[in-house]
Amino acid sequence: MAEFDYDLFVLGAGSGGTRASRVAAAHGARVAVAEEYRVGGTCVIRGCVPKKLLVYGAHFAEDLRDAAHFGWDVPSPCAFSWTRLRDNVLREVDRIEGAYTQTLNSKGVTILPQRAVVTGPNSVRLADGSEVTAERILVAVGAHPAIPECPGHEHGITSNEVFHLDALPRRILIAGGGYIANEFAGIFNEFGSQVILANRSNDILRGYDQQIRDRLLQISMTKGIDFKFNAAFRGIDKGADGCLTVHLANHDPVVVDQVLFATGRRPNTHGLGLESAGVELDELGAVKVDEDNRSTCPSIFAVGDVTNRIQLTPVAIREGQAFADSFYGNQPSRVDYGCVPSAVFSHPPLAGVGLTEAEARQQLGSVKVYSSDFRPMKNVLADRNERALYKMVCDGVTDRVVGIHMIGPDVPEILQAAAVAVKAGLTKADFDATVALHPSMAEELVLLK
Repeated sequence: MAEFDYDLFVLGAGSGGTRASRVAAAHGARVAVAEEYRVGGTCVIRGCVPKKLLVYGAHFAEDLRDAAHFGWDVPSPCAFSWTRLRDNVLREVDRIEGAYTQTLNSKGVTILPQRAVVTGPNSVRLADGSEVTAERILVAVGAHPAIPECPGHEHGITSNEVFHLDALPRRILIAGGGYIANEFAGIFNEFGSQVILANRSNDILRGYDQQIRDRLLQISMTKGIDFKFNAAFRGIDKGADGCLTVHLANHDPVVVDQVLFATGRRPNTHGLGLESAGVELDELGAVKVDEDNRSTCPSIFAVGDVTNRIQLTPVAIREGQAFADSFYGNQPSRVDYGCVPSAVFSHPPLAGVGLTEAEARQQLGSVKVYSSDFRPMKNVLADRNERALYKMVCDGVTDRVVGIHMIGPDVPEILQAAAVAVKAGLTKADFDATVALHPSMAEELVLLK
């Protein structure tokens, strides 16, 4: 049997890579992980974690305005310090990165803080020029923000840079219609920026239930976010005063202080040397893998966003766990991609699991839809007209709940529990038989008509 430097060499210390590394090491494997940027990957360093902290900060804008209705005398207007929030968020990111690093060290994983590229089925070359061999190689390098090819695109930023802005932009144009675009639109709008969201199509949040995203669009427009649809980028001009003039298809030019590109993400496979080992990529550059995360090279595997299956942190973690348990723990397992819940931390947030109404009608034919369109108690007392909407989609023949979709305060927290019921195949009757927890917003799920 060939002797290798390591049993497992992991490229990338993000969510999937760190989980695979520490679990494989706990099973007794000799593991090394190479990370060219920071331990923690997109989610911890410049994604879910710092973004959610900004969302929390943005929520205070509405809470402070509502406070008077609940008896609190709050100065108006309240002063907001972007730099204080930014620095506190980045400090928390540093803390979590340290915790990830400590966990890897405690499991005996060798951390190599440099870029590694594949040079063959069992070898990688590090940035310092050294060559390392491993019985298996796991590619977990994630993805990067896509930037439109247009003149002046270098004047815009992406979600990588947005957490480090020196100042809060007075006017910001956000390009895109997905979850990143809508989340940052809500964040900057609450902080007081004038927000324009420009999308090249006439839709937002494709993949989510139509009624739920229509409700978000309606609420967002009421809050003052300016949506421009069918607005592909034509170019950006930077003036002597630093202002940016953005040219869009089908719309007049707009002048802003900042442009944020949130136009999708692409796998980080360029220049990774995968071709040298016979690893096949798809048209977007994602690593093609089978159900066991194995690429077209038998000794090279891939998990997470680099495979472009479902670009969600919990999915990458499950893939890393399944890989490590299967090949180092004698516990063969595969990830079930059915009924994966997801959320958009917009203002208000939305969340969904399972089939949308349109998908259910297409796949099942006979469908029953139950819903509740209501004003949360807190909004009523605050004299806020914003309404929540909960939907349950059921198989018209079996009564099985095949999808739940929601928009309103705290719906991601509520949906996590509801997703268990959908995954378990429970019926509408099972929900009806459950006593409501009153008064709560979540009780609407067992009272749907």
